[in-house]
Amino acid sequence: MTPPAQRRPIRELPDELISQIAAGEVVERPASVVRELVDNALDAGAAQVTVRLLAGGVRLIAVEDDGIGIDRSELSIALKRHATSKIGSLEDLQAVGTMGFRGEALAAINSIADMSITSKTAGSDHAWQLDGRTGELTAAARSQGTTVDVRELFYATPARRKFLKTDATELAHCIEAVRRHALVRPGVGFAVWHEGKLVEQWRACTGPATPPEQMRQRLADVLGSEFVARSVAVHYESTAVREDGTPLLRVWGRAGIPDAARSRADQQFAYVNGRFVRDKVITHAARTAYEDVLHGHRQPVYALYVEMDPTRVDVNVHPTKIEVRFRDSREVHSAVRHAAENALAIPRSALQATADAVQTDEFFLPGTFQASNPSVAPYLQEQVAINYVANENRRVSDFEALWPQPGSSAAASATHEPPLGDWLLGRAIAQLQGIYILAENAQGLVVVDMHAAHERIVYERLKTQMDTSRILSQPLLIPATFAASPQEVATAESAGDTLAFLGLDITPFSAKTLAVRAVPTSLAQGDAVELARSVLAELAQHDASTVIERAQNELLSTMACHGAVRANRKLTVDEMNALLRQMEATERSDQCNHGRPTWRQISIKELDALFMRGR
Repeated sequence: MTPPAQRRPIRELPDELISQIAAGEVVERPASVVRELVDNALDAGAAQVTVRLLAGGVRLIAVEDDGIGIDRSELSIALKRHATSKIGSLEDLQAVGTMGFRGEALAAINSIADMSITSKTAGSDHAWQLDGRTGELTAAARSQGTTVDVRELFYATPARRKFLKTDATELAHCIEAVRRHALVRPGVGFAVWHEGKLVEQWRACTGPATPPEQMRQRLADVLGSEFVARSVAVHYESTAVREDGTPLLRVWGRAGIPDAARSRADQQFAYVNGRFVRDKVITHAARTAYEDVLHGHRQPVYALYVEMDPTRVDVNVHPTKIEVRFRDSREVHSAVRHAAENALAIPRSALQATADAVQTDEFFLPGTFQASNPSVAPYLQEQVAINYVANENRRVSDFEALWPQPGSSAAASATHEPPLGDWLLGRAIAQLQGIYILAENAQGLVVVDMHAAHERIVYERLKTQMDTSRILSQPLLIPATFAASPQEVATAESAGDTLAFLGLDITPFSAKTLAVRAVPTSLAQGDAVELARSVLAELAQHDASTVIERAQNELLSTMACHGAVRANRKLTVDEMNALLRQMEATERSDQCNHGRPTWRQISIKELDALFMRGR
């Protein structure tokens, strides 16, 4: 038998214990301290931030900046709980524009470590140093800016210290914390020292370079030049604008091509108004954008930056400030998804052929290759017209319509041979084993998997034709009922119009039961209950249309796979060239429906190396 509970008096906790409890939320490991202190350095306008560590940050974390500094009269206040210069009212909290704002970090760190702050402002004769333990202020020497020294982390809470990993692991987390800041601040230099040795450095990208060029250089410095080479520019702006004419929502950055995907999600960087975040809305949107081109369970790589009105995002969700909450999460989800999707849709053959023409603008402008290269844009437009307009009246199931007929405009285009450099995927020269097409372009040899390429062409054509018509609904002879959760019932009742637009009719059958009375015609043979549950779940959080689209795309993908040209079919040169031209004008043609690559480029340099030419 459980003994009766004893009454305990309610009492106020001591300030030191309160700070230590807060520190448990703010400071998880040395990297948490690095993140908070670098946040403060950036808010102070620093152009150079230097981090010095001992024992992975456990024995020492020193963050030095060249910012505006802290006045002597404010140094002692800086270590008090909820003391900050960032906000002063509820209005400020609802539109936070700084990295720090809670006023908890310094007090929390001071409660679990031996801490001191040395700072000098522009108008001071010398710097002042504050001892966090005693509160004593002494004169010190340093140039303008601030240095925060944190020694013996968790000395006051030894139980927490036991949970830390090895020095090498903690060092890696500290470097990652600085790297996340570096990825969004190309104009700021960062350096990380460990045990007296420089272990990482990113120099400020300044000088005559434009902001896009600076950002490109910083991404190459932090993530490697291979990331920039194997990624595409992302750009999206909402049609809704503020009073000053700027868009309410903007998404930009770079998205890795499907071939650059990794087994782990360790190169996915998302920022909201300059703040690194881990957000389910952005992560789900980005993953959705890759659904049609990524093979298996591979993880995409990207660096995406979301800029929006600060009043439309709440950053005061968690003490670590790594989580945010959007006022309209569906708007953000849709923007991120379409931004990445549109960037990935552009065939890389076109981007590769025009890379020299978009060195600067490509980082920010969507589809720049079409606008900035006059020699390519008309050609692509002509091919699109050939692919879709000339065949628009043919039956969807007539897959052979994609092959040129004698005397047709497509056949004429296939036999007309412009200069070699104008054909992005080159001109066909042979067919290998009835599987691969070999083509010659300005860079060298192109090898195309003809079935995979044709499959994507057919698939995209079917999707285009479906997009031009509304989603038709088919009533079920016998409604499919299922036991629904309260959230599912509420979603079905409140989103009837959206469900109808998606071709679904889901209505309450009883207080705890829903009935599916109609489904999209193209999905009439599927599991109505499973479809309904998936749509309601997505509708509660994200854009439910992705569920319908995903199910329809699976059906179209199956149709395209069966309709695409099979291996061992002998093709004429005209047919091979026609397929290459279709690929150049078809979105997402770099991968088949299952995410496998459709073509590979082998340069003359690589061919020379195979035969040891020039050695």
